[in-house]
Amino acid sequence: MGRQPRGDADRVHDRIAVLRAERRVSRKELADAVGVHPQTIGYLERGEYSPSLVLALRIARFFDLPVEAVFSLDPLPAIGSELLRRNQ
Repeated sequence: MGRQPRGDADRVHDRIAVLRAERRVSRKELADAVGVHPQTIGYLERGEYSPSLVLALRIARFFDLPVEAVFSLDPLPAIGSELLRRNQ
C-alpha cells in the first residue's frame, strides 16, 4: 500500500508519531484500524515508506483530521508553532 521514497524530493512527511503519542494510540492499534501491519506504521513514521492515497486517507480519518494536517510534501512545522501562528 505505498512505496519507498526515491529521495528527499519524493518523501512524504507526516505527523503520525506525534498524533499517536497525543492520543495514546499504539502502532498496533493504528495498524489494526487502518488495515496494515504495525511495521508499516513504523516505516511511515521514519519516512522509509510513502503511503498510498487510500492508506493516507484512512490514517487521516482515524485521527479525524484532514489529510493535509497529517501528511505533506514539505516538512511539517511543529504543531505548537502552527497554533501560535494562528493565535497571533
